[in-house]
Amino acid sequence: MQSKPSKVLFLLPYPIGLAPSQRFRVEMLLPLLDGEGITYTLRPFLSSNTWDVLYKGGSIFSKAFGIIKGYFNRLQTVLFEAPGYEAIFIHREAAPLGPPIFEWYLAKILKKPIIYDFDDAIWIPSITNENRLATLFKASGKVRLICKWSSTISAGNDYLCQFAQSNSSARIIRMPTVVDTVNRYTYIQKKKDRPVLIGWTGSHSTLKYLYKLVSVLQLLQHDKDFEFLVICDKKPELNLKNWSFISWNAESEIEDLRKIDIGLMPLKADEWAEGKCGFKLIQYLALGIPAVASSVGVNKQIILENVNGFLCVDDKQWLNALKTLISDAELRQRFGEAGRKKIVESYSIEGNKGTFLSLFNSSFPHQQ
Repeated sequence: MQSKPSKVLFLLPYPIGLAPSQRFRVEMLLPLLDGEGITYTLRPFLSSNTWDVLYKGGSIFSKAFGIIKGYFNRLQTVLFEAPGYEAIFIHREAAPLGPPIFEWYLAKILKKPIIYDFDDAIWIPSITNENRLATLFKASGKVRLICKWSSTISAGNDYLCQFAQSNSSARIIRMPTVVDTVNRYTYIQKKKDRPVLIGWTGSHSTLKYLYKLVSVLQLLQHDKDFEFLVICDKKPELNLKNWSFISWNAESEIEDLRKIDIGLMPLKADEWAEGKCGFKLIQYLALGIPAVASSVGVNKQIILENVNGFLCVDDKQWLNALKTLISDAELRQRFGEAGRKKIVESYSIEGNKGTFLSLFNSSFPHQQ
């Protein structure tokens, strides 16, 4: 088999342009393939219409119809399109529910080399109020099988790579989630003539981590003058003064983030958090925003203590770190500049171009 495929089929879980993991681990990097003479086709499982209602209450018929349609389209793709491609790139999973039938067919029947990419500990069931029923059918254990059948595995951090290595003899490459620090995530020095704005960004599924920090923010409001901003796809309920909400929007995402002076990334210390790839921190620091984060997993690699932010293990440390940054504008600027340097070096497209392209530069030996 040739050392580099000329045609790659991308099986993606989400509509184009809407899901952070897919946008920053796949979609944004595709132009790199153009320069390598690799052509590709993107086949999302969910339509944008289904995505719009999937994590909201009601609309049961629309959700069911969207999922069934997704399976029908995926079946057509695997049966009739996949044979014409030299390699298959799968981000997270080929289908959201049930066993890995599509992956099995691609690997065992069509004998196609699979490049498998994931950026969370998706073998651990993650149950939320919105997906409680769907979790029963997720078959999270399929991740081990997909790893076993893959030729190359792209994992977002060391913890995920270790899991892949324990379940596969595939070639395993640590590919961090990256941002475009040349054209999009650029550094602009903060103005100092307004109240400090502390901010958090994330999806509805991670709001549970923000809620655990509310008591700290309440105490902080007794001593310090600041405003608080949440950027999310769902408005939370927060018992705080001087807080505002911006509905996440791909078009205004970066400008909204630029409003923040101090970024937060609280997490719970568990296996699921170990699998997180620190994307909030990568976004904050890329824009020169100092960050305060839980001392968990990859956060400890992105945040350099007292250099570009602070790491915390309890409420007292969170409170002291935020008080320090609110009170010292020069420290915020120094941390921001150091954070920006860290992201350019280790979590940017330019810094990881070779790593991404190496996923496609292999003889792709098929794993049994």
